[in-house]
Amino acid sequence: MSSDPARVRFAPSPTGYLHLGGARTALYNFLFARQTGGQMLLRIEDTDRKRFQSAAQEQLIDSLRWLGIRWDEGPDVGGEFYPYIQSERADLHREYAYELVKSENAYLCFCDTNQLQTQQTTHGGYDGHCRHLAPSNARKRAESGEQHVVRFRTPKQGSVTVHDFLRGEITVGNAQLEDFILLKSDGFPVYHLAAMVDDHTMGITHVIRGEEWLPSLPKHAMLMRAFGWTEPIWCHLSVLKKPGGKGKMSKRDSQPLDKTSGHSIFIDDLRKFGYLPEAIINWMALMGWSLDDHQEDFTIADLQQTFSLKKLNPSPATVDFSKLDYFQGKHMRLLPAGEVAAGIKPYLQHTGLDPDDATLLRIVPLIQERLITFDDAPKWAGFFFSANVSPDPADLIAKKLNQSESLDVLQHVYRSLAALPSLKHESVEQALRSLSERLGIKLGQLLSPVRVAVSGQRVSPPLFNTLEILGKQVTLQRIKNAIKLLKEQ
Repeated sequence: MSSDPARVRFAPSPTGYLHLGGARTALYNFLFARQTGGQMLLRIEDTDRKRFQSAAQEQLIDSLRWLGIRWDEGPDVGGEFYPYIQSERADLHREYAYELVKSENAYLCFCDTNQLQTQQTTHGGYDGHCRHLAPSNARKRAESGEQHVVRFRTPKQGSVTVHDFLRGEITVGNAQLEDFILLKSDGFPVYHLAAMVDDHTMGITHVIRGEEWLPSLPKHAMLMRAFGWTEPIWCHLSVLKKPGGKGKMSKRDSQPLDKTSGHSIFIDDLRKFGYLPEAIINWMALMGWSLDDHQEDFTIADLQQTFSLKKLNPSPATVDFSKLDYFQGKHMRLLPAGEVAAGIKPYLQHTGLDPDDATLLRIVPLIQERLITFDDAPKWAGFFFSANVSPDPADLIAKKLNQSESLDVLQHVYRSLAALPSLKHESVEQALRSLSERLGIKLGQLLSPVRVAVSGQRVSPPLFNTLEILGKQVTLQRIKNAIKLLKEQ
């Protein structure tokens, strides 16, 4: 493979939001362009007008930028080969389609819907009914206004062989391929023609795309050859399989994942769930590529230096969300406290809380190690900003203590903390350790009902620091409320 700078493209269809498969394809194209000192193009392939979604294009661009993937040419940044939206290039595609007609590599087809349905029933597909029309006759019929499409004249004998970078030689018998449409009756190009014309005219050197395009590869190669163009290097990436490895991951899957699990195949969902782009990039990069057998932590800058097509693996890659959580936790722990505070604030606000920045910065060191995503923040920090908490009375009873004994513990704790001038965590720790010794119980038995009383939950950040942040007034009021709850049981 040439070491010259590559020109690659990510060419999504705006028929839905960006999912893992598309994002991984974009990432690999971006990394290969940067690694070779080349360029990446973003081209919007909107030839499927029936499934086109106007909001999808904007969301797709926003998701890519959030991930840190950048392109050198595209609909939003311009470039020498503008426009980069396929439907705006239809005149060029039509010009090339009729060039194929002129060279007799394509022909005009006048079969109507009823004829095509009959052919489908009888022959299982288009039977080449118009393939042998005299070109002069076909031209006259078209000039008279008769509706028609343009079809590629697929050879009926022999086979077509195409080289894929990952899979080697791929050979398909020509008899398996029908005369596929290039231009529809409305003059609008189909994907196969538009993509190949655009790849050639935009100087694309490598087509790095999903495995789902392998069935189209013979058609694309034949089109390139019919024009006499040099083919790009074809590289079809591995299939992404669903969690557990059962079945191919697809954005068209009616229930790709239960979003209540906090996971999704869509990038925008993962963003809303509080995942970091750095973690998603690290995770996606390893779904089909690896540098070696031991290194797994990569930033996008690292990947630009180390990525190589030669290290891609054509074997299916299973989407493992536990691995995403693993990388997310690692990247979360690397963030400065200020970034964590800024990240979790919207999630607290979404639950109706009003966190102040100063308190958030004090809380972050207590919870950062425990967070997987920013969406976990309300669980770990919400009680700091709640007016009240509502502990379960059963949770206020410490292990191996009964209700009366737990009530006695909380009353002693209340008096000990009330006697302190302030709840500095050092003085709180000293006071409560001394109290557990006087009461003859383990420190954990003493702290357990206190934790539930002040946080409303059985698990919380380190208690001594928690009490300091809550402050004396709030802490004592919550313990007082817990005492009342136990008395009423």
